[in-house]
Amino acid sequence: MVDVIKVKTGNKFEDWASYSRVVAVDNLIFVSNTAGRNPETKEIPDDITAQTEQVLANIERALRAVESGLEDVVSSRVYVQDPADGDAVGEVLGKAFRGIDPATTMVCPALGSKVYRVEIDVTAYRGAGKGNTRLINLSAT
Repeated sequence: MVDVIKVKTGNKFEDWASYSRVVAVDNLIFVSNTAGRNPETKEIPDDITAQTEQVLANIERALRAVESGLEDVVSSRVYVQDPADGDAVGEVLGKAFRGIDPATTMVCPALGSKVYRVEIDVTAYRGAGKGNTRLINLSAT
């Protein structure tokens, strides 16, 4: 039988829209679209770099709840409200995911509120960060 773990953070939208922050199905982990609201202060930084760092901290916290972490992320989807913020968001992602190198998509749609300048959702596989990794560089062939 498959093991399924669902994690709620207490965010009012999770109950309102009936979703979980994290759903782990055995070792496959899905983290819902996550904004940069600090869970303790409930504040969202206006600065795009700080907001992106908070998003990643929130995702890391959610992954830790199911014995995983950013090192296990295999895919991410990044939603940036203003295309002008793309480079700043990419720089933060580069620092956080250097050596992890998940498959990543960045798009620039309208988000649920203007205060959300960036949101990210990820898929992780528990243990991927410790797996045998082989890099194929197509530009080198």
